[in-house]
Amino acid sequence: MLATDNHIGYLERDPVRGQDAIDTFEEILKLAVKHDVDFILLAGDLFHENRPSREVLFRTMALLREHTLSDKPVQVELLSNPEDGKADGFSFPAINYEDPNLNVGIPVFSIHGNHDDPQGAGPEGALCALDLLSVAGLINYIGKIDLASDQKDPNNDSGGIKVKPVLLKKGNTRLALYGMGNIKDQRMHYELRTNRVRMYVPRSEDEWFNILLLHQNRYFAHPKGYSVKHGPQEYVPEGMFDDSINLVVWGHEHDCRIEPEEVPGKPYFITQPGSSVATSLSDGESIPKQVAFLEIQGKEFQMTPIPLRTVRPFVMEELILSEEAEEHGFSLTDKMEINKFLRSRVEALIQRAATEYADRQKENAGEEDEEDDIAPPKEMLPL
Repeated sequence: MLATDNHIGYLERDPVRGQDAIDTFEEILKLAVKHDVDFILLAGDLFHENRPSREVLFRTMALLREHTLSDKPVQVELLSNPEDGKADGFSFPAINYEDPNLNVGIPVFSIHGNHDDPQGAGPEGALCALDLLSVAGLINYIGKIDLASDQKDPNNDSGGIKVKPVLLKKGNTRLALYGMGNIKDQRMHYELRTNRVRMYVPRSEDEWFNILLLHQNRYFAHPKGYSVKHGPQEYVPEGMFDDSINLVVWGHEHDCRIEPEEVPGKPYFITQPGSSVATSLSDGESIPKQVAFLEIQGKEFQMTPIPLRTVRPFVMEELILSEEAEEHGFSLTDKMEINKFLRSRVEALIQRAATEYADRQKENAGEEDEEDDIAPPKEMLPL
């Protein structure tokens, strides 16, 4: 299963929306259990804050323990070294289901994003909340990159970004899972442009399906005709990854573009799951939120999007007040009439959101769903 940008803890003190992010994360975990997935891939920003509150950590850890630890056998064999990336000075492995002291039913692999990235310079190095979940045996934290201190010398062999894959096998299908947690986009752009990103490739590379988890800015044209623009070096060009990659799972951008997209001149595809909770007032956040089931057989794959049912509906509308005033016959100097008009439009949007939410519940309810599986109505908020 693929998901990203869960932003647990977003608006956690809000009396109405405070539980939205964690509720949807719970739905994602329940979907994974219900559909008996082999593992879950998260492409960054599991948490909204770099230092999540104790309440947020408690709920997140409890949910992971409830839904991913079990006596169900893991069908995916680990072929790479389970010690790669483990905590220094301790004996337990980096991959939780290789630990004989844990019963893991659904492994969770995650990179960090720009919201929950490692920070600090203590004796254990830079740490983040994912490190805590990792040593607790609840997730497998991958893609933590130690950047060389020399950022400018391309001839420095010790510089650059080195990415080692987690090698997995099920049946005759071999999967190489590469993770690259978020770093500053200017730095990532530089490393890619100067060919300083080194991907460790397994032997018999043609036998492997290679997935890259990434969390960076992406430049793209929006279906409504505009582009999400960043500075010339503040995004990662889509065509700069190694040709050995088969699928890029792109985190950070919240627009849900989960259907795989071809990259001109490149052999790989990009899927952008988008966030599971809206954190800004933008058109991209109003696109229905989804996760996906990814099925891989040899070098072939297919993606099945799954709409999320606990997401609070979010609709937007753009008005040109001068045109509306002319059409509806009110003066732009009459503040009371303007407020009355805007209130009526907001109320109409709230009704539209409520209707869409109810329709989505009916459309996405399976025959096997029980009444408890149906998400309760969400309160509609005018903003």
